[in-house]
Amino acid sequence: MWPLNFDQLFESLPDAVILTDRQGKIAKLNSQAETLFGYCRDELLGQPIETLVPERLRASHARHREAYQSSPRRRPMGAGLELVVRRKDRSEFPVDIMLSPIESEGGGATISVIRDVTERKKYEEELRLREEQLRLLVESVKDYAIFMLDAEGRIISWGPGAERTNGFTAEEVLGRDCSILFTPEDVARGLPRAEMRRASLLGRTEDEGWRVRKDGTKFWATVVTTAIRDQSGNIRSYSKVARDITARKQALEALLLEFSSVLISSVDIRQLLGAISSSLRRVFPCDHASLALLDSSSGQLYVQTLDDAPEGDVTPAHTVIERSGSPEGWVLTSRKVLTLNHIEDSRFRSGLVPYLLAAKMQSACWLPLISRERVLGTLNLANRHPDTFREENCHLLSQLANQVALAIDNALAFQRIAQLKDRLAEEKMYLEDELQTEYNFGEIVGESPGLRRVLKQVETVASTDATVLILGETGTGKELIARAIHNLSLRKDHTFVKISCAAIPVGLLESELFGHEKGAFTGAFAQKVGRMELADQGTLFLDEVGDIPLELQPKLLRALQEKEIERLGSTRTLHVDVRLVAATNRNLERMVKNGEFRSDLYYRLKVFPIRIPPLRDRVQDIPILVRYFTQKHSKRMGRKITDILPETMNALTRWHWPGNIRELENFIERAVILSSHGTSLRAPLAELEAPSSPAAPHGSSLEVAEREHILRVLRETGGVISGPKGAAARLGLKRTTLNSKMQKLGISRAER
Repeated sequence: MWPLNFDQLFESLPDAVILTDRQGKIAKLNSQAETLFGYCRDELLGQPIETLVPERLRASHARHREAYQSSPRRRPMGAGLELVVRRKDRSEFPVDIMLSPIESEGGGATISVIRDVTERKKYEEELRLREEQLRLLVESVKDYAIFMLDAEGRIISWGPGAERTNGFTAEEVLGRDCSILFTPEDVARGLPRAEMRRASLLGRTEDEGWRVRKDGTKFWATVVTTAIRDQSGNIRSYSKVARDITARKQALEALLLEFSSVLISSVDIRQLLGAISSSLRRVFPCDHASLALLDSSSGQLYVQTLDDAPEGDVTPAHTVIERSGSPEGWVLTSRKVLTLNHIEDSRFRSGLVPYLLAAKMQSACWLPLISRERVLGTLNLANRHPDTFREENCHLLSQLANQVALAIDNALAFQRIAQLKDRLAEEKMYLEDELQTEYNFGEIVGESPGLRRVLKQVETVASTDATVLILGETGTGKELIARAIHNLSLRKDHTFVKISCAAIPVGLLESELFGHEKGAFTGAFAQKVGRMELADQGTLFLDEVGDIPLELQPKLLRALQEKEIERLGSTRTLHVDVRLVAATNRNLERMVKNGEFRSDLYYRLKVFPIRIPPLRDRVQDIPILVRYFTQKHSKRMGRKITDILPETMNALTRWHWPGNIRELENFIERAVILSSHGTSLRAPLAELEAPSSPAAPHGSSLEVAEREHILRVLRETGGVISGPKGAAARLGLKRTTLNSKMQKLGISRAER
């Protein structure tokens, strides 16, 4: 009997164990052996061990057992061998058998520890097949040089592709340092070791550079270096895969040169966008291409598609996008390339991402546009396929982005110069028109207390940037007061721009104020700079501000409060710094109550009101003005009028002048024309229905007096309004202004 502890040990072993006697018969087996072979113990006890061996192998197995038992001195302890055995169901499988002799009461015996190695054999076969496939793959690849280095950088394997690419045979390079493959300049810079160090840190690197063949010729190669580590994490070796891309590099350089030539030749921003699109798609096909350009003044980011959007692309053209939490904002801040090969799984949810997802784009790449150390924006590319933007593609696209940035910078500079040139041309044209304008009077003339009070107010407010509202009847010289405010201000070296809100048709007033883009409306054949933009850094004078339509007033209010405007047909916000001076002869307070004028705009205009007294309240200034206008028009017409008769001056002083200074000047001009002989002014006093006092007749208002005066002039001209002899010319008004006044005063055709 075997000792109890032996039986327990025998049964508890994890492998199948069989004890055979000297004759090779099974004397004992454990439960694992029953499970492995599919027999119960009673079926195997006393049976020869060859029962478990296929018939074709039994003879060799018996010889092996006899040789093992006949040479006890030479047989090793724990000898192992691999055999094929058979289960009860006759299925065969490989096993690893460990044989050990043992002494027992019945004589010499053998313990066989049997382990099923079917899975191991399967893995070994798969490994062998893979190694064979890898060998065949390495040998069949013609365009790639595949080789390996040891941890010190010595070449330890050299494939046929490497021999074809570099010209060295395996015998010539094995065991040598890899520096023989680099140029002497790169070896001196320590590039071979630098590549290995970077691969050690990153695991895998991809580089481009010059390599050297056996004959000394150089070629441009892309090289992938992978660090291989053992189970302890120590570097065991490096694999190198290199490819000769000299032809591609030469073609790329030629393409980049062509790309650069096309971009540099396009100075107009619109032409440039088309040139970028066509050239870019030749280099790298994509389903979406756009620019996100940074507005340096507002800090906003505008998207501009490069060409006609493909089907399904809903990206808005020239619109503002968010910078916060967007790929565009990230690239602007980091100045790095951003690649998303699965847009939907990214952390970004704003900017272009919603539009790209709506257009079913799956991968995208954002590249910073940097010129002269200044970030201009981003170049945005997208594709409907995932994993499109690989590292080598991004390297190429970065070179293209550098060219695009330079071209855009030049185009924007050209655009700024062109805009400045256009603005200077507009200012020149405007100032020439101003110089040609016959002003009602050349300077402020008078000594009355009312006028002195106005001039004191002008002196007080001029040095500030406060908005001024000039109130007064028509013809009192509101524009002259506005010019005085500008000339005494810190803005005097910039443009003074005026616009009469009553003289411009309602439909065109917005365009005149804010400008428009080409094609903004029918007839907009070119871009127009608005008066507000033209007055940037200067003063804008809005005459007849009470005639601004209600629907336009909110936009004017926003421009005054935010100092921002948008041209018609554009979504781009322009910053303007304008000092506003407004004037009106209408009662704005009453208009606000009647809902004809916005209260918020009224209070924004009424920061510093100046009320100009009518001429009838400045009687002592009338003689001074009469002499001034007489001298002015006499000199212009070549007359020598030096005397003004007392009765003439008395009549002029008594008249209440409903048209104020404008009416007085026009009357004196007619008088100078009539004074063709002599040196005395011959005034047509019959035109003056002088009242008994300087004031207006009792019970009549200013509007009544103005209405009567316009009717009298209309009767004298036979109802003719326009033309050199029309009522508008005689009254010193523009035709549109006179028509507006006639409509306001209720003058019908029948009354003319």
